[in-house]
Amino acid sequence: MSLIEQEGQLHQQMRDWRRDLHRHPETAFEEHRTAKIVASLLTEFGLEVHTGIATTGVVATLKGNLPGEDAIALRADMDALNLQELNTFDHCSVNPGKMHGCGHDGHTCMLLGAAKHLAEHRDFAGTVVFIFQPAEEGEAGARAMCEQGLFERFPVKAVYGMHNWPGLESGEFAVHSGPVMASMDVFDITITGKGCHGGMPHLGVDPVAIAGQLITSLQSVVSRTMNPLQSGVISITRMKGGEAYNVVPDSATLSGTCRAFSKETQDLIESRMRRLVESICQAYGATGALDYRRVYPSTVNDPEHADICANVAKGLVGEEKVNLTPDPSMGAEDFAFMLQERPGAYVWVGNGSSEGGKGLHNPYYDFNDDILPRGANYWVELARAQLA
Repeated sequence: MSLIEQEGQLHQQMRDWRRDLHRHPETAFEEHRTAKIVASLLTEFGLEVHTGIATTGVVATLKGNLPGEDAIALRADMDALNLQELNTFDHCSVNPGKMHGCGHDGHTCMLLGAAKHLAEHRDFAGTVVFIFQPAEEGEAGARAMCEQGLFERFPVKAVYGMHNWPGLESGEFAVHSGPVMASMDVFDITITGKGCHGGMPHLGVDPVAIAGQLITSLQSVVSRTMNPLQSGVISITRMKGGEAYNVVPDSATLSGTCRAFSKETQDLIESRMRRLVESICQAYGATGALDYRRVYPSTVNDPEHADICANVAKGLVGEEKVNLTPDPSMGAEDFAFMLQERPGAYVWVGNGSSEGGKGLHNPYYDFNDDILPRGANYWVELARAQLA
């Protein structure tokens, strides 16, 4: 069974594709140029290509030469971030305020490389479905694809995802048996008091002071309400109240995000937050309203499929370079929606050092082109293993 060579022709092609995509980043549901390039290459490779799913999503299918009816799906995300790139290399972004700061350009090209290789070596039974997804960064492109009948149109027994991971050595893998990424909820708290002169606060009800009480009290939800052996985060990331130095405003708002690894923890956080908002505001003579929105569920691997992925990775890089007990991340990932539709697993492939601004969502980040063959070979061997 052939593999994609390090520094071979296909590696050079993947590098060229990747740097072109990095130079022309496109954000959620605007990945028109990216989708056109992806569809054109897949057509050139000989796959059956479908476009326009969730606006800019691309799905392609490839049938093996061996008899078999099973199908699996491999997914890559295509979108960039609303982030101004500060790199100065030749392939830095030419689109102001947009940047591939999370490596989706690399994810796209690893899956393209795998598609090209498998099209040339169809030594598998059944069908591989290649999903190129838009709008992962906060806009739930995976949910949009599922809602538009992704797995009804392309029935599969399992779906798999992969993300590069700075801080994990280049080309190593990390595979979780269970939670991988946290859920992402967002909230807005509106505190309505009574405005007055800043020098006469006794004549009003100060929503800014109440907001301060809430900021302190909300931290007790995690530290004093949740089981210490479980994980949760409440981060207040924005506060707004008032416009003048000498006016106590009528209202103030707090906004932020919550993270958890289970629905039960999400429920606990939301209910406790709602109780604190209502009771503290009432105690100070104000009214409080919590708008709590669940954006992404937790990304949870099916243990059986995690084992399959781990064994494939071990076959590529050796057992010592596959971490089976990594800590999950409090970041969020909309691949979770696909895992709610079909069993599967989501793995991390090492991108190398995260020092010197090389972490995800950093203006100095860049995907490590050296790991392109490693990621593409993982997809190839996973397809062969699942469609033997």
